[in-house]
Amino acid sequence: MSFRILGIDPGLTRCGLGVVEAGRGRALRLVDVTVARTGAEEEPERRLMRIGDEIEAWISRLSPDAVAVERVFAQHNVRTVTGTAQVAGLAMVAAARAGLPLALHTPSEVKAAVTGNGRAQKAQVQEMVRRLLHLQQAPKPADAADALALAITHAWRAHAVGTAHRATGGQQTAAQRAWAAAETRARTARRPPRRTASR
Repeated sequence: MSFRILGIDPGLTRCGLGVVEAGRGRALRLVDVTVARTGAEEEPERRLMRIGDEIEAWISRLSPDAVAVERVFAQHNVRTVTGTAQVAGLAMVAAARAGLPLALHTPSEVKAAVTGNGRAQKAQVQEMVRRLLHLQQAPKPADAADALALAITHAWRAHAVGTAHRATGGQQTAAQRAWAAAETRARTARRPPRRTASR
C-alpha cells in the first residue's frame, strides 16, 4: 500500500512542486518534481493564475492522496512574503477543491525532519533529499528540493501518527481522521474491480 503526497514550496517567481510516493515504513520514491516560474514583468494576477493552474494540473495528473504546503512566516521583504502567502493560499484552495487532506509545515519542521537539524542550510536539505529518494543528483533549484522535503516530512509524520495511534488505541484527531480517509480512498482507487459471476 502506498500514498502520494504533493509538496508545494510556495513562491510567486518560483513555486516548487514535488510528488513523493510513500510505501510501508519509511520507504520513499520520487514521482515527479518541477518548479513553476513566472516573470516579474507580468501582472500579479496573471502570475497567480498561471501558478494556480499549474497546481491544479498537477493534482489532476498525479492524483496525490494529500497535499503539504510550507507555512508562510513574515520576512523582512514584505513584497516577497505577500506573494508567497498568496501562492500558499492558492495551494490550499486547490487541495480543498480536490477534497484532499492538507497540512502546513514550517521550514524548521521540514529541515529537522529531513536532516535532523532545524537550522540546516539549503544545500544540506538538497543533499538529504537526494539520498532519501535515491537520486543521482540533488534536485535543483532549491525550490524543487524544498517541495520534495515537504512531501517527505508529511509522509513520515503521517506514518508516525498512524503508528502511534494503532499502538495506543487513542482517539483520532481531525488531522488523523483526514489521513485515514485519504488511506481509505487510496486503497479503494488502487483495488482492482471485483468480478461478478455470470449467470
